[in-house]
Amino acid sequence: MRSHIIHLLVAATCASAALLPGCSATSTEGYAATSPFPTIYRSVSLPIFRNETMMRGFDRDLADALVKQVEQSTPYKVRSEASADTILRGTITSIDLLQLSKDPNTGLANEMMVRMRVDFEWVDLKTGKPIVAREGVESSALFVPSYPAREPLELGRFAAVEQLARDLVAAMQSKW
Repeated sequence: MRSHIIHLLVAATCASAALLPGCSATSTEGYAATSPFPTIYRSVSLPIFRNETMMRGFDRDLADALVKQVEQSTPYKVRSEASADTILRGTITSIDLLQLSKDPNTGLANEMMVRMRVDFEWVDLKTGKPIVAREGVESSALFVPSYPAREPLELGRFAAVEQLARDLVAAMQSKW
């Protein structure tokens, strides 16, 4: 009986050892217990994105959300461009208000969506080369402007901006 337990323990240990190579030391090779963000950088500059739309204020809201998200979710410090290792810059290319449904009696919107689209690049300031560059990154959020909810546009705007900030920071992670 005792030898049976020892054989089971040896088999379990061997199975565990065989599975360990599936977890690697770097995030580019598989799962890792280390930070998913490149460790060669220590800081990032976050200038306000250029806004090519007629909708004002989204650029400043996005800048605030990015600062909070970078400080909360990454190992990087937010610095001025003069003292940063990298810069995350971009352009808000479109902001749309989409009517998803309307009241059949009044014709007023029941549900609406705020959709934002940006182009961005994260650049190594020492080399001038992009670390990550993407076009057409999109975020959207639903809000209900009609009675009884009467949610303001700002609610949808806030949710879309926060989601976009999370997506941009996630794009800063090491390539898999």
